[in-house]
Amino acid sequence: MKHSIQYFDWGLTEYNEAWSKQEILFNDTIARKLQNEATDNYLIFCEHPHVYTLGKSGDEHNMLLDFIQLQAKDAQFVKTNRGGDITYHGPGQVVGYPIFDLANFNLGLKQYIHNVEEAIINTLSTYGIASTRLDGATGVWLDVGKSTCRKICAIGVRSSRFVTMHGFALNINTQLEYFNYINPCGFVDKGVTSMQKELGAAVDMVELKIRLRSEIEKQFLVLSI
Repeated sequence: MKHSIQYFDWGLTEYNEAWSKQEILFNDTIARKLQNEATDNYLIFCEHPHVYTLGKSGDEHNMLLDFIQLQAKDAQFVKTNRGGDITYHGPGQVVGYPIFDLANFNLGLKQYIHNVEEAIINTLSTYGIASTRLDGATGVWLDVGKSTCRKICAIGVRSSRFVTMHGFALNINTQLEYFNYINPCGFVDKGVTSMQKELGAAVDMVELKIRLRSEIEKQFLVLSI
């Protein structure tokens, strides 16, 4: 089993292009696994141009714009094969795509998602942002149990034969007004926030990625061995 993680930063990449590149790595990993060959683990960070993505079990009614309005906002709408409902991706947001063979870490899918959430919670804490989980929902949230409860990171995953793809979207310096045009993740009673909004200043994306990558590696390379 390989416990190492190969890291890539794809920068600003159109959503469908990133999805296709993920599929290549995902399918190759599954093919190797079926042949009882060693499999690799990949951690990919990127940003996307404005796009709304709908999970396979999502409700299209949570997209509040029509095609013409989407064009006016310079945004795309994509139906994808991840779990979860609708979310937004755009510049200033770190999208993480871990393509992991969970057998390499002796983990099930539930624990995998827990570890990803924990890495994000720990990263946010290094910036003085207190966050946690919300019962019955994936992702990372602030002020859980209060009327001000708001999401800072969405998670939507696909897995097959315990190989994962898709992943998480952490709002750093995100243009939050784009969330006004959807019911984020299907919620109509909870808000969305970003690190920039919480801190009152833009966050250095390079430094953030370094910290986030380190926390993810701690969760999977240290705690899982």
